[in-house]
Amino acid sequence: MIMIVKQIYADNPLRNFHYLIACPKTKEAMVIDPLDVERCLYAANKEGYKITIILNTHEHYDHIGGNEEMAHKTGAKILCHAGAMDKIMNVEKGLKAGDKIQVGSSVTFKTLDTPGHTNSHICILSEGEKPALFCGDTLFNAGAGNCHNGGNMDDLFDTFSNQLTSLPDDTLIYPGHDYMVNNLEFSLNREPDNEIAKKYLQKLENQNPHHAHITSIKDEKEINSFFRLRSQTIITRLKENFPEMSSKPSNKEVFKALRMLRNNW
Repeated sequence: MIMIVKQIYADNPLRNFHYLIACPKTKEAMVIDPLDVERCLYAANKEGYKITIILNTHEHYDHIGGNEEMAHKTGAKILCHAGAMDKIMNVEKGLKAGDKIQVGSSVTFKTLDTPGHTNSHICILSEGEKPALFCGDTLFNAGAGNCHNGGNMDDLFDTFSNQLTSLPDDTLIYPGHDYMVNNLEFSLNREPDNEIAKKYLQKLENQNPHHAHITSIKDEKEINSFFRLRSQTIITRLKENFPEMSSKPSNKEVFKALRMLRNNW
């Protein structure tokens, strides 16, 4: 049976996405990073879902700020990365790589330990007919998370190269924020001959984030600079910004240079 996914846009300056994931059999639901509690509860009540789990991908305020109110109003249990339990209040269980999350009777997820944006960040991967990754601030549509507040670029590169690149091509991507248009503009600044990214930007530059386009890993490998580390165009243009770059830079060197440029984009 296919899980039910509701993407909820917060309409705030940080452009947060929340997610409501429901079991169609039991109507039990999990909410991910519920900052805007009222929007999440409205979506759940409208469909008759009972929120039993609150999942935090990481400890930043815009991903945990609604925990207390949501838990009080629903009785839901809070789950997060085991390493973030000292930063997030009233956690029922800390999760480690490989841990399973059960929603109702028919929806299961596998926990991925995905450091980089913060040291204690998880993504969750659905286990069912159609793989889906709920990736917080690790992976964005056409982009990658920053490392400003408790993160590390080497760790983020390892997460991309050791985990995300090996996901099935049809894995759907559900990030923590709507940054896709800005990320596509960055991708085209770095790789102006990327015709696929051009078409995406033309199609989505005026999209309504309440009905946001959902990408797949296959799409990301075509439009996301952080997956396109061997693109000769990207490497050539990076050498203009970083003349000290190696003549044949490693994937990590390219990734970190892209991330540094994106910090000021």
